[in-house]
Amino acid sequence: MATGWIEKITGSLEQKKQYREHKARTKRLPANYRTAIDALERYLMYFGSITQGNVLLSMLDDLGDLFEQSAANGTPIREIVGNDPVEFAETFLQNYSEGQWINKERERLIKDIARAEAEEVSDR
Repeated sequence: MATGWIEKITGSLEQKKQYREHKARTKRLPANYRTAIDALERYLMYFGSITQGNVLLSMLDDLGDLFEQSAANGTPIREIVGNDPVEFAETFLQNYSEGQWINKERERLIKDIARAEAEEVSDR
């Protein structure tokens, strides 16, 4: 019972646990992979604006899987991210767009323009 009100204030305790587990996974990566994944995570957090914890955790888990597999196979960092890491990050992020706050604003814009158009038609 106490967990319910605490989570309303602090967010999901289970998601916090999953995030800590993800960070522990990335700390076990070789240094060069860890540097790369930390940089990508930082960029994705700022650029992605994901507000849904489950979507964020899914994205981080997938990124972690990619880097763990790449490290195990000895795949060079540039073969993972290509020549343009920004393009890689933004393309990767497209798979998780349902969690972005901007989607709510896009829907609001579409509805407001449709309402304005309807008002314009009724004024004629």
